Amino acid sequence: LLFNVRKQINVDKPFHIISGYRSPGSNAILRKYNKNVAKNSLHMYGKAVDIRVPGFSLKTLRHEAKELELGGVGYYPNAKSIHIDIGDVRYWRG
Repeated sequence: LLFNVRKQINVDKPFHIISGYRSPGSNAILRKYNKNVAKNSLHMYGKAVDIRVPGFSLKTLRHEAKELELGGVGYYPNAKSIHIDIGDVRYWRG
């Protein structure tokens, strides 16, 4: 998924990974403080990642990830990151 996003955005800058794998315990702690954290998050299965690319537009990154139609794309402008996963194709704003 990350490889395909890299090809799609055609930028030679490193991804900053904000959140990758989460243990069930870590996910439960995050859910206590943020109601938007999914109870059965794909992060717990190694199937999701939250990223940003410094110096690259977050809106454009979201748009390009959505164009791939490879899974879910969440947009978190306050956290300056997007979520991408290999689940069903769906989109949301957090």
